[in-house]
Amino acid sequence: QVQLVESGGGLVQAGGSLRLSCAASGIDFRLNVMGWYRQAPGAQRDLVAAVLRGGSTNYADSVKDRFTISRDNAKNTVYLQMNSLKPDDTAVYYCNTSPPLPGYWGQGTQVTVPS
Repeated sequence: QVQLVESGGGLVQAGGSLRLSCAASGIDFRLNVMGWYRQAPGAQRDLVAAVLRGGSTNYADSVKDRFTISRDNAKNTVYLQMNSLKPDDTAVYYCNTSPPLPGYWGQGTQVTVPS
C-alpha cells in the first residue's frame, strides 16, 4: 500500500525558511523520480521540484534558486528546503512520484506566508 506522509509546513514570515519532509512507503523509492507539488486555493496542483534517481534536480521557474529538493534513499524520504519564502508560496505542499501516482496523494502540509 502506497503511503506518502508530508510534514514540516507552518506559518512563516516573508523571507523566512522551512524544510518539508515526505516519508514514502509502498513504492520502490530508489527507482522513482520524486517530486514536490503545491496547490494554492482555487488553483491547480503544480510540480515545483523534482529529484531524479541519481540526484539531479529540476525546478519550476518560480522557485528556482530559492528551493532545494533532495532525497535520502536509505530513509525513503524526500526533502524540500524552502528559503526566501514569499506570500505567493502559500499553498498545500504534497510529494509524489513524477509523474504522480494518481489516487495516492497524501494529506499534504500547509505552508502559509502572510503578505
